[in-house]
Amino acid sequence: MARSVSESVQVWLFRAVAGVLFLFFRLLSPRRDALLRNKLQPVVDPLLLRSAAQLSRKIRRKEVSSVEVVQAYINRIQEVNPLVNALVKDRFDAALQEAAQADKLIGEQTDGEVLEERLPLLGVPLSVKESLALQGMPQTTGLVSRRGIVSTADCPTVALLKRAGAIPLGVTNVPVLCMWFESHNHLYGITRNPYDLERTPGGSSGGEASLIAAGGSVVGIGSDIGGSIRMPCFFTGIFGHKPTPGVVSIDDTYPPCTGRQMEYNCIGPLCRYAEDLLPMMKIMAGPNAHMLSLNKKVNVKKLRFFTVPHNSGCIMMSPVSKELLHIQKKVVERLQADLGVKVQEVRFPELRYSFQIWDAYMGLPDKEGKHPQPFTELLGEPGRPVRPLWELLKWIVGKSQQTMAAIILFLLLTVYAAFKPSSDFIQQKKEKLQKEMEELLGEDGVFLYPSHPRVAPKHHHPLFTPFDFGYTGIINILGLPVTQCPLGLGEEGLPLGVQVVGGKLQDHLTLEVALYLEKTFGGWRDPGAKKPS
Repeated sequence: MARSVSESVQVWLFRAVAGVLFLFFRLLSPRRDALLRNKLQPVVDPLLLRSAAQLSRKIRRKEVSSVEVVQAYINRIQEVNPLVNALVKDRFDAALQEAAQADKLIGEQTDGEVLEERLPLLGVPLSVKESLALQGMPQTTGLVSRRGIVSTADCPTVALLKRAGAIPLGVTNVPVLCMWFESHNHLYGITRNPYDLERTPGGSSGGEASLIAAGGSVVGIGSDIGGSIRMPCFFTGIFGHKPTPGVVSIDDTYPPCTGRQMEYNCIGPLCRYAEDLLPMMKIMAGPNAHMLSLNKKVNVKKLRFFTVPHNSGCIMMSPVSKELLHIQKKVVERLQADLGVKVQEVRFPELRYSFQIWDAYMGLPDKEGKHPQPFTELLGEPGRPVRPLWELLKWIVGKSQQTMAAIILFLLLTVYAAFKPSSDFIQQKKEKLQKEMEELLGEDGVFLYPSHPRVAPKHHHPLFTPFDFGYTGIINILGLPVTQCPLGLGEEGLPLGVQVVGGKLQDHLTLEVALYLEKTFGGWRDPGAKKPS
């Protein structure tokens, strides 16, 4: 009872502080932009409606040239990017030159099977999150102090995709230091959701998700330490996969992982079509692909299915909306009717501590006892650490280089630090949850779990519900693979979706379920073709 009262006081304080700051922010923010009344046009070029796997086959068979495909995507980006502000730096000229080289190689090669094996993505466009190193492109993560920082080499994951023949079109927007679920910074501005420009596509891979959902890219890569792939994919109605940690290299990303954060951070694929997830993972895993059973055939009828409808009542996070509870229940009904499987509903009381577990484990020191670098130090690099209260005053008079989200995040975490439960208590909850989930899943189990408590919120509204990412963040700490799957559009014309979670190293199971859900619920929907809400 005492703990419940303490938690209630914490939540009241957090929401009071967030509410006051959010109201203050809205009063001082510019009025609604007329641009937001515009709508995306539907995708009309048929090349933009093909998966990466289909495009690569057509290019190898000379049914279409890589130059034609790349130019089609450049045209679409030039059409939609003024509205969504997702791509922040392009390399269109270089991409067209690389496409011409791909076409020349195909013309000289007579054995298509050899090309498919060596270069499975030959000539296919790719987008890259700005926090991942792409040679010749900025890697600022939205920090004004890093303006002018340009990558001199590719991060290992980008290098693997380029080696497979993929052609990067440019880099996409992120929040400051990738530490928020709204992609907004003072270098590139704010990224918008293609389904409703007044709403966020999420973060931190929000630029990636927005561009792909808008038809401006077919596949992309992002990073995920608390839901940064899955939340944007959910908000924008596309597929995304957070792999089992330690399989895909996370080297040459910014900010660098410190403390034990490397255990929870992952790089994974985002795409419009579920069939692209598996080949992307095979390439991105590189020398570690043997750790996963990606070539193993999966019979979804033989899997054990579970559904977890909510987090058992965490008072720090919003309850799941009726709309999302309903769609998850509908998935259960379809699984049982179509596959003849029994979907068991399970609940984990420890999930109510999802945010506290995430926060505690993100702050743990590494084996040498070195703690993670403080957020204020990262914000101030290469100079002195940022002082949030001083930055708030500077923001009021329009002189701060930091976003309101970055300032509020630190202030909220400061308040939380005074009330958070003991580390021993949180460790016990996490270990119990870990054991229960691993025993439940084994090597043939998957469970459904809400991606977020609500559909894509309006811009800046996450400032009032800063801990709702706990629905995704807890999966990072547990080290489980998880695939975000779209489930059509809801009452407001906004994407619905669900997380499909598997046991460690069982990525192939969740990727196979994604194919089933795409076939059953229709997958990605063209945001330009949707009816106005």
